[in-house]
Amino acid sequence: MSTRSCPIQARSAVVAGRDEHTEREGAGATAEEHNNMKDIAAVAEFMRTRSLLLVTAESCTAGLIAATLADVPGAGQSLDCAFVVYSPYAKEHCLRVKPETIERYSLTSEEVAREMAVGALGRSRANVAVSNTGVADDTDKNVPPGTQCFAWAFSLDEAAGGEPVVFSETRRFAGNRNEIREASARYALQRLPDLYEEARGQSASST
Repeated sequence: MSTRSCPIQARSAVVAGRDEHTEREGAGATAEEHNNMKDIAAVAEFMRTRSLLLVTAESCTAGLIAATLADVPGAGQSLDCAFVVYSPYAKEHCLRVKPETIERYSLTSEEVAREMAVGALGRSRANVAVSNTGVADDTDKNVPPGTQCFAWAFSLDEAAGGEPVVFSETRRFAGNRNEIREASARYALQRLPDLYEEARGQSASST
């Protein structure tokens, strides 16, 4: 079944291990931050040249994905809005995440992330949504600290009423609470160009 006809059955990719952006060592931090900013600036330029308008649906990152993009001068034209939905209530009432999805799969799940992304896309004028849900510490005994679930939803055939193309991944980051959240925000944006091209390929092959 294609992601266009049933977005909740989108591809799932699980990646475990230490993320390269979570390790900072003294004087090297400045150079690393500079490289990170260059990466996000490249994403912002990619979005601008393809007329991509972003909405974010954020739980653990609590607005950092949108803020990281907004740090790039001129990137505001590619950012529509951000939903910070920390509680289950907010996810259900702001983005229409199904209570049964949360109950069955838990808050830290790709299934919830997908519904967050699709819900955000439907409540904005954006044509791409990025969502995040996860844990940055040991607050959930059933989920390893640093586990982050992401989803990216692309609306490529809005005029034709087509379903969005949705991708999701789970990744585990190392570091303290804020390092995990910052690395998660960067990762969510850095994956966008490759997934956009993959979504275009899927959309073209299904027409």
